[in-house]
Parts: sequence; C-alpha cells; structure tokens
Amino acid sequence: MRNLSDFIAHRANAVDASGIRKVFDLAAKMRDPINLSIGQPDFDVPEPAKLAAIAAIHAGHNRYTQTQGIAPLRERLRKDLSAEMGRDVGDVLITSGVSGGLLLAILAIINPGEEAILLDPYFVMYKHLLTLAGGVAKVVDTYPDFRFHAERVESAITPQTKLLILNSPSNPTGVVMTEAEVQAAVALAKKHDLLIISDEIYEPFLYDAPRGLPSAGKLYDRTIILRGFSKSHAMTGWRLGYAAGPAEIIGQMTKLQQYTFVCAPSPLQEAALAALDISMTSAVDDYRRKRDLVYSRLSPAFEVVKPQGAFYIFPRAPAGKSASEFVAQAIENNVLIIPGNVFSSHDTHFRISYATTMEKLSAGCDVLCRLAK
Repeated sequence: MRNLSDFIAHRANAVDASGIRKVFDLAAKMRDPINLSIGQPDFDVPEPAKLAAIAAIHAGHNRYTQTQGIAPLRERLRKDLSAEMGRDVGDVLITSGVSGGLLLAILAIINPGEEAILLDPYFVMYKHLLTLAGGVAKVVDTYPDFRFHAERVESAITPQTKLLILNSPSNPTGVVMTEAEVQAAVALAKKHDLLIISDEIYEPFLYDAPRGLPSAGKLYDRTIILRGFSKSHAMTGWRLGYAAGPAEIIGQMTKLQQYTFVCAPSPLQEAALAALDISMTSAVDDYRRKRDLVYSRLSPAFEVVKPQGAFYIFPRAPAGKSASEFVAQAIENNVLIIPGNVFSSHDTHFRISYATTMEKLSAGCDVLCRLAK
C-alpha cells in the first residue's frame, strides 16, 4: 500500500507553505500582539459598497455571471483605465482577486521550461505560481536600493525568457518605479520580445507621485495590467480583481477561468461598480501619515529605504543578526513582523505593514528600536 505522501503531486511538494501564513497562525495564538505583519487595510469596506452588495443579494444577483464578469463593470473599468493609460487597454476580465488574475495570466502565458523575470524582493506568490505552471523564475537582485536596474535585468534574459513581472508599488518594499525605470523596462521588453505583467494592486496608495502611477501599460500594449479592490476598498475577503490587456491573452485567461474560478462573486461585482464612485482619498492620506511616522521613527535606528507607496516598509536587520533572528526576537517581545526571506533570496531585511492604528504602530516602533540597540 502506498504512503499518503506518495499521492502528493510533485508540483504541490515543490511549493513551500507561505511564511506569511505561518505568522498569521502564530498571531492567532498570541494575546493582543502588536501585529505589524498583516497585508490588509485596517479600515472597513465603505458603507455605500456594503449597501450595494446587500441590495444586489436581495435583488437576486446571486447566480453565476458570465465568466468574464458583468458587462457594466467591465465596460466601466475599460473606459476608466483607457483614459488613464492614454490608449485602449484591450479586453477586461473580472478575476477572483489579483492573485486569481496572476494565476490565470501565468497559466495562459508560460509553458514548462519557459522563464519569467522577477525582481528580488518579490511578492511571495510569483515564484510559486511559476513553479505550478512548470516555469522558471529568473530572480534579479535589486538590493540595496530596490530600484529597477535595466542592466541587471537584461543580463538575466535568455532565449527562454518570455515574461517580465513588475510590481509597483511594491510588496514588500513600498518602492514605486519612476517613469524612467518604466521606460527602461518597456524598452527591454520590446528589444527582447517579452510580455509584461504589471501588478498594480497598490496603485491607489501613492504618496509622492502627483502625476499618478508610472505604468508599463501607458507605453506598451503587450502589458497585462492587474488591479483590484482588495487594498483600495478593503475588500480582501470579497476576492475581486481585474485584468486588462491584449484580447488574445485575456481570452485565454477567460477560458482558463471557466475551468477554475468559474466567475468572480456575482453580487460583489455589482458592489464593485458602486465602489468605483467612492473617494478613498482620506484613507490614502491616513496611510501617508502612517508612512511618515514609521519612517521617521525607524530611520535613525535601521538602514531603510523610504517607501513611496503601498503600506509596507522593509528595514534591514541590525548588524550581526539575520532578519530571521531579529524577527524571532521581535515576536518574543510581542511584535509580529515578517522575515524578508519570505520575499527574497536574502535574509537581511524584514517587512512591516503599517496598516494598523497609529497607537500600535508607534508602540511597535518603540519595541523594534529598543531591540536594535
């Protein structure tokens, strides 16, 4: 008789359990920790969006939608995004979160053995989704400034390279690509005939970009733009995102969605349409203040790059300690943070989410600065 482990597919064994989930599990067992680990907004879904969801449920919008999502939402997103990008962005697919969009895009694009380039540090899902697809992650180091270095990226490109994955604003660093960096990325994509996935889930949270987010989608029509409602409107549990890009690619993603997610949640698509008319400026302003607080408090004690977007900061652990060692020490002192090796081949930095109250953020910074001494 086979052992149960013999039934596990190689693709499943090739993927590690998320280090973030391990910290979440640990947090559930702690009594009132200072939790600076969770990557979700600490504000609630806006009341008009909640009411729109309730109304949609009562109105009977509880059945499957078309796989690609309801037409009014797709049409509105295509119109708004095309106006922002200065061109027709192509077709739009409503996905089950940006994570669902990432999975569908990678499955639609990557054949076994083909390569995708991602920048280190990277969002934890990228590498593992490529593994599930049989692809190869070519990881390009961006330390110590976490910027896009075109010469490093180009040196990683081979004849098997098919895809460049960009994440701006970045999780975990909070870095936002400059217009020059985006232009350089697009130039490489054109030169080497690559597709770009531009993961822009944190696009609303920009603190130093008065002209808006520099996006590859403005310059290159072979870009799959991924955005969603989880961060902008605190709808993390609603699982709503969207992908926009060339019709041929979006069509293949839609076909794959038929056999995986089927469609995004029906009544919540109706609510997302209402959410597009809700200003979230006050939430962004609040997070800018939190960014300023955490940077001003930590920068005297830690080597740290000032984040320009999202709601994360990525300090370097104190000299003589790995990030894992420092994180373990912080947890012993009731502060939950994430070791950087969850997002990176380096174990030198740690991620803080400042999506929490000012009081907890200040208290957490006090503990971390004390430990740094």
